[in-house]
Amino acid sequence: MESEQLFHRGYYRNSYNSITSASSDEELLDGAGVIMDFQTSEDDNLLDGDTAVGTHYTMTNGGSINSSTHLLDLLDEPIPGVGTYDDFHTIDWVREKCKDRERHRRINSKKKESAWEMTKSLYDAWSGWLVVTLTGLASGALAGLIDIAADWMTDLKEGICLSALWYNHEQCCWGSNETTFEERDKCPQWKTWAELIIGQAEGPGSYIMNYIMYIFWALGFAFLAVSLVKVFAPYACGSGIPEIKTILSGFIIRGYLGKWTLMIKTITLVLAVASGLSLGKEGPLVHVACCCGNIFSYLFPKYSTNEAKKREVSYYFPLKTLWRSFFAALVAAFVLRSINPFGNSRLVLFYVEYHTPWYLFELFPFILLGVFGGLWGAFFIRANIAWCRRRKSTRFGKYPVLEVIVVAAITAVIAFPNPYTRLNTSELIKELFTDCGPLESSSLCDYRNDMNASKIVDDIPDRPAGLGVYSAIWQLCLALIFKIIMTVFTFGIKVPSGLFIPSMAIGAIAGRIVGIAVEQLAYYHHDWFIFKEWCEVGADCITPGLYAMVGAAACLGGVTRMTVSLVVIVFELTGGLEYIVPLMAAVMTSKWVGDAFGREGIYEAHIRLNGYPFLDAKEEFTHTTLAADVMRPRRNDPPLAVLTQDNMTVDDIENMINETSYNGFPVIMSKESQRLVGFALRRDLTIAIESARKKQEGIVGSSRVCFAQHTPSLPAESPRPLKLRSILDMSPFTVTDHTPMEIVVDIFRKLGLRQCLVTHNGRLLGIITKKDILRHMAQTANQDPASIMFN
Repeated sequence: MESEQLFHRGYYRNSYNSITSASSDEELLDGAGVIMDFQTSEDDNLLDGDTAVGTHYTMTNGGSINSSTHLLDLLDEPIPGVGTYDDFHTIDWVREKCKDRERHRRINSKKKESAWEMTKSLYDAWSGWLVVTLTGLASGALAGLIDIAADWMTDLKEGICLSALWYNHEQCCWGSNETTFEERDKCPQWKTWAELIIGQAEGPGSYIMNYIMYIFWALGFAFLAVSLVKVFAPYACGSGIPEIKTILSGFIIRGYLGKWTLMIKTITLVLAVASGLSLGKEGPLVHVACCCGNIFSYLFPKYSTNEAKKREVSYYFPLKTLWRSFFAALVAAFVLRSINPFGNSRLVLFYVEYHTPWYLFELFPFILLGVFGGLWGAFFIRANIAWCRRRKSTRFGKYPVLEVIVVAAITAVIAFPNPYTRLNTSELIKELFTDCGPLESSSLCDYRNDMNASKIVDDIPDRPAGLGVYSAIWQLCLALIFKIIMTVFTFGIKVPSGLFIPSMAIGAIAGRIVGIAVEQLAYYHHDWFIFKEWCEVGADCITPGLYAMVGAAACLGGVTRMTVSLVVIVFELTGGLEYIVPLMAAVMTSKWVGDAFGREGIYEAHIRLNGYPFLDAKEEFTHTTLAADVMRPRRNDPPLAVLTQDNMTVDDIENMINETSYNGFPVIMSKESQRLVGFALRRDLTIAIESARKKQEGIVGSSRVCFAQHTPSLPAESPRPLKLRSILDMSPFTVTDHTPMEIVVDIFRKLGLRQCLVTHNGRLLGIITKKDILRHMAQTANQDPASIMFN
C-alpha cells in the first residue's frame, strides 16, 4: 500500500545520484551532464497542442525544497486514481522507479518488526523469480500445444486418421505395419478426403476432390481465425512485436497483453498457420509469452502496482533481469522438451547434421546469398509498408474479413498444385535443410547413383543430378516467386501472422537452388582452380542443405536487420553451431545491403507506420539543432498555459482543463514572480478535484486552489481552500535552450522521459515532449511530421 501512497502523492527527488545509488535494480543511465532533476509527469504527448510561453517565466528546479526532507513527512491522504495512466499514454519511468524504491525502503524498515513482516519481505524478494517461473511454464506449454495443434490441423486439410482422429499424418503411420520405406507417408489408417468421399485414391476425380477439400478447410480456418479476432480480441492480430517493443518502451495499450488477447491469439494462431497462409508462429509466440508475463505479474503487488517493473527489460537491462530471463528460458525449454512437439526428442525445430565441412571458396556463394537476403528485405519492407498504408487509407481496410478470405483463397488455389507450397512451411524448411543421405526419398535427392557403390555410407560423394532434382528446382523456383508475392500481402492482415518462418522459407528455397547449382558446377568442373584443392572426383564437397540454412538466415536478417541475435536464433532452430562463419558472413552482408536502401527493419517500419511514440535506441541523431529549435511554443503560438501556486480557484482550473487539450500544466508561484513551482498533470487535477467535491465539505467552484506547502491567509468568509500539493511534481526535468538536441534525444531514450521544460537563465521558455522529438526527427529525415501520432 505504501507504493500506492507514494504513487498518489507529491514526492521529491534529491538528485541524479540519489536515484542511481539505490540499487542495481534501479540504476538509470547517465544523462550526458545536463541538469539532472527528474520530472514525473504523465503523457508522451504532454501539451501536445500549441504550448506556448512568454519569456517571462522564471524557473527553479525544486531548489527551494530541503533535499534532506524525508519523503513521507510531506504526504497527505492519497487520492484514489491519481498517478495512474490513461490508455495510449506513456508511463513516467522516473516516478515509477522512485515509487518502487520507496516501497523497497518501507519493506526493509518493517521486516524486523514481526515474523509476518519478514515473510512479506521474503515474498516480495522472491516474487520476481516466481513470475518468471510461471511465465516460463506457461510459455513452454502453450508453444508446445500450438505446434502440435497446428501440425494436426494442417494435415486435416488433406485427410484424417481413422484409427485415432487426434493423430496427424506422420503419427498415424508410425505404428502401421503396411508402410513401406519408399512410401512412408502412406498407410491404410490414413485416408485422404477423396478416399472417404468418393472412394478413389488415385485419378483425376481424386485429385479434384482433394483440391476442393484443401481449399474448403483453408478458407474455413482463415474465416474462423479472423472472425474470432474481430469479435473477441482485435489486438490478437498481426505479429505483435512492433507493439511489444512500444509497450516495453513505456507506452500504455490497455488490453494488448490481457487474458482475452492471450486466449484468442493462441487459438487463432493455430488456425492461421493451419490455413496455409504465408505466415509463421514465432513472432506471435513472443506476444503470447508477454501476455503470460503480464497476467502473472498481477498476482504480485511488486509488479501489479508499478508499470516500470513490468518493463524493466526495455531502457536498461540489469544483471538481475538477465538471470531471470535465462531462468525463464530454462523453464520453458524444460516444458517444451517434456511435451516433445517436434517428435524428435530435440528442442530445435530444424535439427541439421551435416557430414561435410564448409570450404573457403564457398564464402563467395554465401555472400551472394547475403546480397539476395538484403535485396529481398529491402523489397519486402517497402512493398509491405506501401500495401499496409494503402489498406489504412482506402475502403479496402474496412473489410478485414473479406481481405483474409481473399488472401487465403488465392494462397490455397495456387499452393495445392505445387508440392513444395502445399507443404506446411516448417516442413518445407526442414526438407530444404536436410542433407541427402542414403535413406532420403525426396525429389531433391534424386541423383544418379554410382552403380559400383555397394555399401551405404553417410559420406556420399557428389553425384550428377537426376530428373527429379531438375523437376524439383523448377517447382522451387515457382514456390519462391509465390512465397515472395504472397508474404508481402499476408503480413499485416487481421490474423496472427509472424514473419520468421516465411522469410526463412524464401531464403531456404533460394539457398537450396544455389547449393544444387554450386554442387553440379563442382561435379562437372572439378578441375577448376577454385574446386581443384577440395573437390576431387568422388569427394563429398558441397552440401546444398547448408546453403539453404545460410540463405534462410540471410533473408531473415534482411527483413529484421538483426545480426548477432539472428545468428543465435538460427543456432537455436538448427543446432548448427559449427557453421558460425558462413552464417555471420551472410547475415552481415544482408544487413549491409539492406541498410543501403534504408536502415529500418520491418518492425521499426510498422512502428513508424502506426505512429507509435517509440524512440529507437539504434537510430542516430546527428543534426546540429538546439533545444530552442524544437521546443514549443513557437513564435506565433499562443502562450504557455500555466497554473499559479495559490491565486486560482477550482473554476479557473476546470475552465483551463476544458478549454485546452494539454495533458499537463507548469505551476508558477505568482504572475509577478513567474517562478516555477512544479508540474501538474491534467488527469491528476481532474481526479483530485472530483474526489475533493465528493469527500470534502465546503469545496465549491470559488474555492482557492493551493499548491504551496502552507495555505495562505484568506478572509473569514472565503470558502474552504483545496490543497493539491500532493499531486504536484516539484522537480520537473529541465534543459537549457542551448542544449544540443543530440543530448536531449539521448536523455529521452535513456531515461524514458515524456517531456522536459526548457529554460534560459532560470526563466521558462517552453517544453519538449517525446512527440516533439519524433516529429523533429521525421522532419530532419524529410518525412511528414504530422504522421507522428498514435493512430
